[in-house]
Amino acid sequence: METTSGTTIFDALIWGGAALSLLGLAGLVWCIVKVWRARRAALDDAQMRDVMARVLPLNLGALFVSVIGLMLVIVGIFLQ
Repeated sequence: METTSGTTIFDALIWGGAALSLLGLAGLVWCIVKVWRARRAALDDAQMRDVMARVLPLNLGALFVSVIGLMLVIVGIFLQ
């Protein structure tokens, strides 16, 4: 299924998956920086737990987005 520009839907699937993977990677890097700054600030145990509790769901979400993006890339390559 080629479009008028010569690309297929699978190309879009691959590039969309790559974009999602990069978005997830950026989220993971943000989580790492956030926790690294909290560790350098020498927070007490309760404050550090609070930072970790706020970062953990974002970390898992970023990991999920990255994995979905990689799956799209693999499916696009496999079907192409």
